[in-house]
Amino acid sequence: MAGRISDDDIALVRERSPIADVIGEYVQLRNAGGGNLKGLCPFHDEKSPSFNVTPARGMYYCFGCSEGGDVISFLQKIDALTFAESVERLAGRAGVQLRYEQGGYVPGRQQGERSRLIEAHRAAAEFYVSNLISPEAAVARRFLSERGFERADADHFGVGYAPNEWEALSRHLMGRGFSVQELIKGGLAREGRRGPIDRFRGRLIWPIRDITGDVIGFGARKLIEADDGPKYLNTPESPIYHKSSVLYGIDLAKREISKRSQAVVVEGYTDVMALHLAGVPTAVATCGTAFGEDHIKVLRRILFDQGQGEVIFTFDGDSAGQKAALRAFQDEQKFVTQTFVAVQPDGLDPCDLRVQKGDAAVRDLVASREPLFAFAIRSVIGRYDTSTNEGRLSALDAAAPVVASIKDKALRHMYAVDLDRWLGFMNERLVVERVTEIAARPAEARPEKKPAQAPLDPHQRYEFEALQLAVQRPALLGPEFDVLGAAAFTRAEHAALYELIVSCGGTAAGGAGGREWVERLLAGASDELRPLVTRLAVDPLRVETNGEERHGVGLLARLQEVTVSRQLDALKSRMQRLNPVDEAQDYNRMFGELAALEAQRRMLRERLAGA
Repeated sequence: MAGRISDDDIALVRERSPIADVIGEYVQLRNAGGGNLKGLCPFHDEKSPSFNVTPARGMYYCFGCSEGGDVISFLQKIDALTFAESVERLAGRAGVQLRYEQGGYVPGRQQGERSRLIEAHRAAAEFYVSNLISPEAAVARRFLSERGFERADADHFGVGYAPNEWEALSRHLMGRGFSVQELIKGGLAREGRRGPIDRFRGRLIWPIRDITGDVIGFGARKLIEADDGPKYLNTPESPIYHKSSVLYGIDLAKREISKRSQAVVVEGYTDVMALHLAGVPTAVATCGTAFGEDHIKVLRRILFDQGQGEVIFTFDGDSAGQKAALRAFQDEQKFVTQTFVAVQPDGLDPCDLRVQKGDAAVRDLVASREPLFAFAIRSVIGRYDTSTNEGRLSALDAAAPVVASIKDKALRHMYAVDLDRWLGFMNERLVVERVTEIAARPAEARPEKKPAQAPLDPHQRYEFEALQLAVQRPALLGPEFDVLGAAAFTRAEHAALYELIVSCGGTAAGGAGGREWVERLLAGASDELRPLVTRLAVDPLRVETNGEERHGVGLLARLQEVTVSRQLDALKSRMQRLNPVDEAQDYNRMFGELAALEAQRRMLRERLAGA
């Protein structure tokens, strides 16, 4: 078993793993000024971006859910990795060869579980690709050719072929040093009576990659009539493959989705290929499951969704496709984007449409999209005979709840007007009243919101900003900060952080700030305090750069002024309990202290006036 990764190597991995580049593979980041970047948080659902990345300090922090850390902890959180697995993955990305404390360079067998499974899938993908040119794979090449795909297209998407043998892949991977347990855990094989049996046999294979481009699973299409399995077979749930959040083609489409602010969701692997080749490189597909909430989160992060982008669903024109569109309608209002449906009237899917009518027809299909709300309402109306009054009333009763479910009141009213027109009542008032009546019914109970942390009072805000300077620009505060004392901070976590800063050497040790200073603070922080350090390292300073020094002077003066005011209040309270005649010596001493404190407070207030 591998030992502990060398601290020097961990530091080198951090240095060679620019946090903006790594996070940028998962989240669309935009310039937020002051050297910061901003995007939609990948750890909770939000409509406006509160996820900040500060490349200069190698940190990220979300002001919505309080998740934060460095590039290693980001990978740990987003991909459910251990610390070692996260370091190993970044090391592979940065070309760093890791050393372990037990000595020597550790071979692949001793890598973390995720890294091993990723390596096994990469090797499997290469194996399948190499077999696509075999004589046995003629049926697979014919399948692709009949659907308008050439050899170069197959290479671009990494399409391969699984030999129709019980253990061809298993033998190959075990010969490369992978264990039976790894093959089974990754879903590449299953346990047989005489050893592992390949999961995919005699099938056309598509590699399924995550957003960073790592192969995490496969989709396989049946080619042989004797195969009694399903038409499409996918990798089962595994430590690296979770179908509810996987989108086929996302690795190829992510940059175009971000650039065009558009994502096209289709139903199959060949549809993704057809759209990309026809000039719609924003296409992705779900993998053996319905489009759901986790898929929405993936797309929203890439779209940087603030109402500007659009998501277009393309479904087969048959009843199954309509049902899929209506299922998507249930989640539609979780998008801030405009959401559309594109259905080919003759029922052709995008792949068949490209074969029969060419690339332009595929592009026209996407361009002919209609709003998902309109599609959902029309789909309900289509179930009824609207040539009779009875049929129109039945259609109204069925479609009105769909319109009533639209949360935006203005949009709901507009679709109620459209519903009247589509049904041919020519009685707007009747339809609008019916929709309004249904919309007014009590909504289902909503889950309670997580209690928010108590907001900072004005003085605590000054404490916060002073600590922020101590983390980001400690030299601007200087030794005056180090002698303030924890009593200057009224919030417990602020006082604890002040003590941490002083214990790490204070402002002199922090100097100009930067990554090394933040890492020293994080290393000494408790688990409870670490999120605050991260937040302060990432939160942009709310002052112009040329005014930071005056801002620091002002914050110190405020904290000192409050401390002096407290001392004055305590001293006055004690003096009130003394008899000036009988306890004249103590009273006179305290009066002298009172005068000195009043003079100190006056000086601090003058400094504040000039800050």
